[in-house]
Amino acid sequence: MTETDREREPVEGYLEGYAEILTGVCAERRRLTRDEREALRSRGERAAEVGIGLRVLVRAHLSAAQGVLPEVPHSAVGHLLSAVEQAVDAFAEGHERAQRLAIRQEEAARREFVDDLLYGRSDLGRLAERAVRFGLLLSHAHAVAVARGPEPYDDGCAVTRAVESSLLARFGDRRILLTTKDGRLVCLAPADEPEVLAHFAKQAYAATDGGQVAVGRAHPGAGGVVHSYEEALNALDLAVRMDLDAPVLHAADLLVYPVLARDRQAMADLVRTVLGPLKEARGGPKPLLDTLTAYFDTGCVTAQAARRLSLSVRAMTYRLDRIHRLTGSDPGDPVQRYTLQTATVGARLLGWPDQPL
Repeated sequence: MTETDREREPVEGYLEGYAEILTGVCAERRRLTRDEREALRSRGERAAEVGIGLRVLVRAHLSAAQGVLPEVPHSAVGHLLSAVEQAVDAFAEGHERAQRLAIRQEEAARREFVDDLLYGRSDLGRLAERAVRFGLLLSHAHAVAVARGPEPYDDGCAVTRAVESSLLARFGDRRILLTTKDGRLVCLAPADEPEVLAHFAKQAYAATDGGQVAVGRAHPGAGGVVHSYEEALNALDLAVRMDLDAPVLHAADLLVYPVLARDRQAMADLVRTVLGPLKEARGGPKPLLDTLTAYFDTGCVTAQAARRLSLSVRAMTYRLDRIHRLTGSDPGDPVQRYTLQTATVGARLLGWPDQPL
């Protein structure tokens, strides 16, 4: 049996009665009835469900019409062509309807899997089995990157498609999962391919018009995916609270902040004790707290910190002296500087002075 014969064999079952319909239409000089069109739609749906391509089916319908043509009177050829057009249109409509339903079901299954994966709401063994369907091996270690931008994104938006196209063009099928969650782009990649997330971060930053990307650490197993995802989310949240404007944040570089924030009561006490006296300053504590933040963020370089705050070096020096007099701690002294810097970080984590301690 030739390849063409093998291809034709499963198609013939979906053409049963088709030639008779065409012959009847030409003999009666009529259009297809509603029942005939609905029957063709149903056959198109069934063909799509078993995976027969539309192009093959259309070719089979045209071939069957050619077989009927010699029996059709010349005056009825126009009716034959019209009937073929109606028949193929109805069949294709059913085929496309089934395809759309299959796509929606696939999207729903993928969305359910993503939700279960990122929130750890399913049995880990079962989750690992489902992951294979989407090209993932959860027995290996993975890392997750999350990107946010000025607007929410979903799976079908232009930003998501642009990033996905770039990843596919660069890496092909390398067990990568790109999706969206809560309006953010999410990329999951094997731990031994860090270049994937690096490329994702670059493309997401550009596609989101200067958004921010956070990369969690790599962890093994399905539970590790949740852990890495939460690390990335926490890094983005920390960026807001700490005013971190780097385009790409790595959770591994920010581990000190969760440690400092772990004992909130102790941190609040440190902030009150060390920085509380700044409330006595004219204009409140905020300008002097900003001074400390700029000073520490620039590596304690007075001139650079002054430029960041649009101050003269003299004004910056005056502010640092004022902080020393009010708090009793000298920002220039290595030991006292550490206490001041830790308290300044704590103030940013706790939202002081805008939020009460």
